[in-house]
Amino acid sequence: MIGLGLRHLQDALNKKADSVQHEFVSVSQTLEDVGRQIVELRGGDTSSLRAEQAAMRERQQILADEVNLWRERARGVTSQRGQGSLRGYLEELLQLDDPGVQTAAKHALYLMDAPEEELAKLAQQADRSKETTAAGRLLARARSPYDLGGDDPAARKKAAIEFANRPGMAQDDTALAEIEAAMQTEDPRVQETAALAAIQLHRFRAIRLAELDQAHTSVKWLAASPHHEVVPVLIEILEKPRSGFVEQDGGTVERDNGASRMVAMLRLVEWHTSEAHKALRALQFDRDPKLVQAADRALQLFPGEWKGPLPPKA
Repeated sequence: MIGLGLRHLQDALNKKADSVQHEFVSVSQTLEDVGRQIVELRGGDTSSLRAEQAAMRERQQILADEVNLWRERARGVTSQRGQGSLRGYLEELLQLDDPGVQTAAKHALYLMDAPEEELAKLAQQADRSKETTAAGRLLARARSPYDLGGDDPAARKKAAIEFANRPGMAQDDTALAEIEAAMQTEDPRVQETAALAAIQLHRFRAIRLAELDQAHTSVKWLAASPHHEVVPVLIEILEKPRSGFVEQDGGTVERDNGASRMVAMLRLVEWHTSEAHKALRALQFDRDPKLVQAADRALQLFPGEWKGPLPPKA
């Protein structure tokens, strides 16, 4: 039972990190808007906008550090050695100014001290009320011929989007692992539903996470996927330059997502669809000269209409 209590505590800590992550995304979007306004003024008085930009960058850094701190606290729940160390860590978490975390930490401490008889009763109650995971319920729907297991692929796509958009789902590594494992099943409806859900989960990570290293991992996953539904996601990544943070020398430093956009662009060349062609043509005025040059080279190598994936390299 203590394991279940610690899982609930981790969920509470990650939920706090998610809320800070949402604010980071909002600040990043504001920062991009201010940057565009500065460019549009072209020589006019931009002092107030630049002051706002500096303030936004400072706030962005603070939020990035806070996200990392809450994630580290969540990881610390299961990395303590021995009961004494765990108890001390839980008591530290009790001092945090967050009601959800305090409640979860109190419950975990209660489970550590509860007598065996009480733990047995709680275990029985948990078994009776145990539900499948959210990912498990989605996959069960995909097996039902009366639900997502029917002939309508649009229903599976809609369900995958709704699943990925549930609060905190895209940051749930366990849910993602369960979905990705289901992509290997023999049931084609389950395979498709799992693939669509995985694409949407990685899409969220690629375009929303403040931690650009993690976001880039998802971009590479999307680029490796053979499913055609990744094409609009890769285009979205390509069309959204943004800033974020990476871990370096024990701290966080600001970076842009140029590397992720390059990965997305190169994969779009391979997909070779008309939508991909249009996305590359739109890069001629992009602020990243490397992307401009790479896109121009790709369009020179493959002139004319793009009608489908390039043949795989020998």
